[in-house]
Amino acid sequence: MALTVDQLAGYIERDLDADLTRWFPDAERTAVPDARPIGPFLARLPHAAASALAAFDRRVRAGTLPALLDVADWSYAFEFAANDCRILDTDYENELSDADVWSLGADGGGNYFVVLADGRVALWFHEEEVIEAQTQFDDPDVFLWTLVRHHAIRTGVLNPATIESDVRSLAQAGALAPEVGLLAGLG
Repeated sequence: MALTVDQLAGYIERDLDADLTRWFPDAERTAVPDARPIGPFLARLPHAAASALAAFDRRVRAGTLPALLDVADWSYAFEFAANDCRILDTDYENELSDADVWSLGADGGGNYFVVLADGRVALWFHEEEVIEAQTQFDDPDVFLWTLVRHHAIRTGVLNPATIESDVRSLAQAGALAPEVGLLAGLG
C-alpha cells in the first residue's frame, strides 16, 4: 500500500526520535536554546502544522537533533530582515516578512528550508532571495520524514530503493522536482 500524506500526520511527535536514533545514533547533536520565540508564528499556522512545528522546536531547543541536518544557531529561526535578506514569494514580486516564514535549517548550499504561514515547507534560495515554488512540501511532518531519509541515504545508512516508492507516492515537489528536489541531490 502506498504511503500517504495523511499517514505522516504527527510524524515529528510520534516517530522522528526513533528514526534519528536508528540512523544517526552517534551523530553530534546540536541545540539552539536561545532562538527567537516561536509562539507568534505558531499562532498563524493551521493547527496540524503548528503542532508539528512546535514538536520540532522543542527538539531543536533541547539539542536532540543531529548536526548533519544543518539546524544551527545561524539557520534555525533565521531573522531575514536583521540580516539584510529579502524574502520574495514564488512570483518573484511580492515580498514576505519574517512574520510570514520560519526557517527550519539549511540545505548545505546557503539556502534555507522555511515553513510558510499556510503550513507548507519550501526552500528559500539565497541568491535570488526567493521561495522556490518547485521545492514545496505539504507540511512539516512530510518534510521532516523526507529530509531525515535524505540524510540517511547520503550518509549510507539507508538504501534509496527502500523508500523510493514511498517518496514518489507522497508526490511532494520538494522531493521530486528535477534539479532542485531532495531526490535530485542524491544523484
